[in-house]
Amino acid sequence: MVTSEKKEAYTGFEQGPIRPPSEAQSLLIRVSRNCPWNKCTFCPVYKSDRFSLRAVEHVKKDIDAVARHVHELQRMAGDSGRISRADIDAYMADISGPDRQAFHAALNWFAVGMASVFLQDANSLIIKPADMVSILRHLKSHFPWVSRITSYARSHTIARISDSDLKEIAQAGLNRVHIGMESASDEVLALVAKGTTKEQHVKAGLKVVNAGMELSEYVMPGLGGRALSEAHARETADALNQINPHFIRLRTLAIPGSVPLYEEFRTGRFEKLTDYEAAEEILLFLECLEGITGYVKSDHILNLFEEVEGKLPEDKEKMMQVIRSFLQMAPRDRMVYQVGRRLGYFRRVEDAVSETARSEIEKITKSHAITPENVDQFIDTMMTRYI
Repeated sequence: MVTSEKKEAYTGFEQGPIRPPSEAQSLLIRVSRNCPWNKCTFCPVYKSDRFSLRAVEHVKKDIDAVARHVHELQRMAGDSGRISRADIDAYMADISGPDRQAFHAALNWFAVGMASVFLQDANSLIIKPADMVSILRHLKSHFPWVSRITSYARSHTIARISDSDLKEIAQAGLNRVHIGMESASDEVLALVAKGTTKEQHVKAGLKVVNAGMELSEYVMPGLGGRALSEAHARETADALNQINPHFIRLRTLAIPGSVPLYEEFRTGRFEKLTDYEAAEEILLFLECLEGITGYVKSDHILNLFEEVEGKLPEDKEKMMQVIRSFLQMAPRDRMVYQVGRRLGYFRRVEDAVSETARSEIEKITKSHAITPENVDQFIDTMMTRYI
């Protein structure tokens, strides 16, 4: 556990590089910089950056800056709720430097209703529990209407926080935690240097739920490669069955050249699953989920199946049937769907067999000489562009 931060002067409002897709409309408040672990071989984020904590008072100054701009935007909007471009330009004329970034954060948040806040970066709960409580109370004092405050956290970190501290953090306002489980197979976790174990995943997940917070667990289909695919699916489902999280979010593996896993992939030591094999793995994973009453979400562009999402247990069969439909397709229809989905043309498996929906994809596959035999190589290249 990190217990102190480097003393430094406040240089203005900061924002980190990432947030979960589900936090697209959240105000981003940076509590820490980068990732304290930063060794996962599949992750391209933060690899050249050093981890550090921000001073609590600096975080509060960021919150104060956004609050000042929000109050001014509320004044400008008045009863109509509308603000003219001229009013915004006139207000911005007197803003410069990092304060301008704080204003843009406030403006973007104001435009979407100011309902949620996300605490950055990769593992904000690594700070002292008392400091987190202080930040949360400061947030709530400025924005009492906010309905959701969330953060990323590592299982390794959560497992070391006392139950009483977690409950106090929840009572102060943190009501959702995002954990990158990725896998609960100890073999897979060791393979990709995740820095945690299945036992820690289960312990941390249960601690979050018992503290009264919503829990999002991220699962990465394909992370075990061909050799560990079955263990990855079965062990991950088993851990989730023990936790019963509120959300299971799928994030398909992609391997850009910037990640350490790429060398293993390039040399053939890590055999990446084809889309067909990944679909089989996801189907097995879903089949193994039992006793869960939360939601499966497929809210990322890398995922092959946008429609594989729903409430468990009632939507489980419907989700599995989507995958079975893909697996039962003729090879050319599967190819069309793979390309159409990854290019953003298709949202449903059935789009691949619709003449009107597939005509443009047929042209693309022909112009790029894509065939059922080489489509996965094309998809691998395409997916790395989204990382």
